[in-house]
Amino acid sequence: MKNYFALLLFFFTSFAYAHGPVRQDTDETITINAPADKVWGIIKDFGDMSWHPAIKSTDIKGGNDKGAVRVLTLTDGGTITEELKKYDDVKLSYSYKITDMSTAKTITHAGQEEKVPVVPVGNYSATISLEPQGETTVVRWKAGYYRAYTNNNPPDEMNEVAANAAIKGIFTTGLNNLKTLAEK
Repeated sequence: MKNYFALLLFFFTSFAYAHGPVRQDTDETITINAPADKVWGIIKDFGDMSWHPAIKSTDIKGGNDKGAVRVLTLTDGGTITEELKKYDDVKLSYSYKITDMSTAKTITHAGQEEKVPVVPVGNYSATISLEPQGETTVVRWKAGYYRAYTNNNPPDEMNEVAANAAIKGIFTTGLNNLKTLAEK
């Protein structure tokens, strides 16, 4: 019986540590003291990310139509390509996914050269939505994604902590600036 328990414990711990990345979620909201039509007017154009301070410029193909593609050039020179998956002007929301990113740097990990993307995530999809509440608006930005490194034992630059910190930082910075712009 003792050996059975030891064997069971071995298999359990082996299984628990022998998995790849786990889907992560970030969900941020902010209340803006401005009506929804004013806030939506700032963010409704999928090809205009000028409201986010980390975005230097945007190149768009397809406007606000499903399948539209925007390439964001970041202030540090990196790029992120995103595809519009759903757009609803009536419900004041749109969903998109990242399809490509430039490399921020290359590191050596476990004897291999690894490219660290400008945002350390993979399989990222997100939705921005507005909820009118009289003269105020609640903006919700939520995303699901995986860490950038898909094998076990990720380097610090591409683990869940790095992925979550990056997305939370992007969302918080963007939402805070949106609030500043909309409340002017």
